[in-house]
Amino acid sequence: MAISKIEWTECTWNPVTGCTKISPGCDNCYAERMATRLKAMGQPKYARAFEVITHPDCLADPLEWSSPQVIFVNSMSDLFHRDVPLEFAQRVFATMWQAENHTFQILTKRSARMAELSASLDWPPNAWAGVSVENQDYVFRLDDLRHVDAAIRFVSFEPLIGPVTDVDLTGIDWVIVGGESGPGARPMECEWVLELKRAADDAGVAFFFKQWGGTNKKKAGRMLLGRTWDGVPDVACTHRAAAGP
Repeated sequence: MAISKIEWTECTWNPVTGCTKISPGCDNCYAERMATRLKAMGQPKYARAFEVITHPDCLADPLEWSSPQVIFVNSMSDLFHRDVPLEFAQRVFATMWQAENHTFQILTKRSARMAELSASLDWPPNAWAGVSVENQDYVFRLDDLRHVDAAIRFVSFEPLIGPVTDVDLTGIDWVIVGGESGPGARPMECEWVLELKRAADDAGVAFFFKQWGGTNKKKAGRMLLGRTWDGVPDVACTHRAAAGP
């Protein structure tokens, strides 16, 4: 089990590693930097650095974790990358069905492929579907997400590198907001964060503020309006009637 420092999850599971850049939010990809570092350290799983690789030998890992965990699926990749075969994604989903004591969080920028394949995937009640949206140009990913029959749908506005206004959160259960961190981090404006918090509050959607980011994210912290915001979705809630298919 790989314990995670990501504030909105507990651990990670990477049956796929590697990815390719698809939009501006990918420009300073932390996973790519980490994969390069792990290759230099001689980690066999990253011998090909950030090339997309499936790892069948890792499929059963969550079945060995006895205590319930909140698990970020493919923190080092994207399950809906075009180079991940549908058959392999179905095997990932089969594991999630078996590991019913865990909660699985699947986050993608490839929302169109997730929506396209959704009917061929048997979404278990313990699997959450999410999309990343970095600025106004990628709000369309939320429309794709609404076509995914997951128990919980969430959006991660991270790295938030531009404003997102008048966002429609119909059918969305959780909003995460965070600034970019690490080398070359682009700044996030406070008003961008407050705009999204207002939208979440108006829609009755759980709001989680992850970080301000920057080159020293620990120093910048994660306080907003004098406090931390650690909202999580009510797993019993559903917006399916309002969300459409």
